[in-house]
Amino acid sequence: MLKAVILIGGPQKGTRFRPLSFEVPKPLFPVAGVPMLQHHIEACAKVPNMKEILLVGFYQPNEELTRFLSNAQQEFKISIRYLQEYAALGTGGGIYHFRDQIVSGSPEAFFVLNADVCSEFPLPEMLSFQKEHGEPNSFVILGTTANRKQSMNYGCIVENEETSEVMHYVEKPSTFVSDIINCGIYLFNPDIFQHIGAVFQKNQQDMLLYPYDGEEPTNGWHRAEAIRLEQDIFTALAGQGKLYVYKTLSFWSQIKSAGSAIYASRLYLNQYHKTHPERLASNKEGGPKISGNVYIHPTANIDPTAVLGPNVSIGTGVTIGAGVRVRESIILHGATLQDHSCVLNCIVGWDSTIGKWARVEGTPSDPNPNDPYAKIDSETLFRDGKLTPSITILGCNVTIPSECHR
Repeated sequence: MLKAVILIGGPQKGTRFRPLSFEVPKPLFPVAGVPMLQHHIEACAKVPNMKEILLVGFYQPNEELTRFLSNAQQEFKISIRYLQEYAALGTGGGIYHFRDQIVSGSPEAFFVLNADVCSEFPLPEMLSFQKEHGEPNSFVILGTTANRKQSMNYGCIVENEETSEVMHYVEKPSTFVSDIINCGIYLFNPDIFQHIGAVFQKNQQDMLLYPYDGEEPTNGWHRAEAIRLEQDIFTALAGQGKLYVYKTLSFWSQIKSAGSAIYASRLYLNQYHKTHPERLASNKEGGPKISGNVYIHPTANIDPTAVLGPNVSIGTGVTIGAGVRVRESIILHGATLQDHSCVLNCIVGWDSTIGKWARVEGTPSDPNPNDPYAKIDSETLFRDGKLTPSITILGCNVTIPSECHR
């Protein structure tokens, strides 16, 4: 029996995703027409013998999250539960806090996936790899290749090329270590909790010895339970014959900023040719002109003279008028694009309106197309006091007047 744990974080994160994260929890933001989390759940539900999917985070349970979970349970016919942390406990602290729920039913192994990555999720391949490499109690990290400069923004893995064992692990090194990076998707067995428990006990002892951190006393138990898989666990396990890396050649990207959501949407739309061809729009008589990969929700109302694509996702209840041009954009629930407006490299927020003949245009934030190993840069909103050029984001209920250029 297998389980999966998806780490969804919480509301204090996602600052690079504003203003979109004000309206919806980031893991429920629609990418390629479905909530970001649904891509993870679909991949987990396809794995044979998968019995339960647990979401771990510190979002307050809300109506949206509850509705999403109940719909997903019905659609995928699998138990999906949300376990709420009392505080941000880190990638290791969260699974350690809920270890009893994870190991109940005695799963032989469980996946851990970060919610803010987009991937083909080669989970069955990771299972086969684990059986072929190392001892049965080994752990597997999904890795991919980045270019030398960008690799330093991720966890870097030095492997034994013959055995794929992780010999050395450094999180965001200051100098080049390796071009194999951590994808934030792991395959563990319950033995991992012994290693996390050892870190927890060490943290508790440290808090007793050094009860002050900075100016104010800290709550020792709270601090002791905040554990990071990457820095606290992988670094210690490397070179001990316990940790292996499965390298994927398929697509992978982080979704840290709103600009990276458009890039992730492109990757998922492209994958739909294999996994969900029914989600891709096609050119039909009396319908809009479709160029490349486009997702259109059935409730959207689109004029047949509109031209959409490539890489466009149209949400529920969207209205698109005559002669509208949309490219490399996500149009969210209830938005209206009036006649002859033009939207390029944008996210148009919920219930926003773009007036007639208006043009709203952003700067693409794609990886270097000439470098096969380039990843998307998660730029901050400002750099050196200047606004970083990026995609244009219209938040909720924004109105762009007619004949404007933004």
